[in-house]
Amino acid sequence: MSLKYTPDHEWIQSEGNAPATVGITVHAQDALGDVVFVDLPEVGRTYAQGEVAGVVESVKAAADVFMPVNGEVTEVNEALRADPSLANTDPLGQGWFFKVKLSDPAQLEPLMDETAYAAFSQNG
Repeated sequence: MSLKYTPDHEWIQSEGNAPATVGITVHAQDALGDVVFVDLPEVGRTYAQGEVAGVVESVKAAADVFMPVNGEVTEVNEALRADPSLANTDPLGQGWFFKVKLSDPAQLEPLMDETAYAAFSQNG
């Protein structure tokens, strides 16, 4: 199982050929504050790496959720749509945003691991 992070504060977890799971990081939800709304991507749509795939809104601000890799959205988290606070209470678990079938698994390689992301988020 591989957990990687983007400079835009998304995480992506992949395991073999199964669709990868994407969400926002603890750092991102801390910066946003209480999440009150999420706009999730359309299932079946293909996105390019870096393309806006959703929006997360909090009491403080709205932020885009970027696609960490090229791929097709296979599932969205309806529980998160019903209860956006899951992005705050369990951002790396029940607060996931969507699942994506990777077009090019090699795009995961340059993303940050947990150690690199921790250093990045402290300095960013």
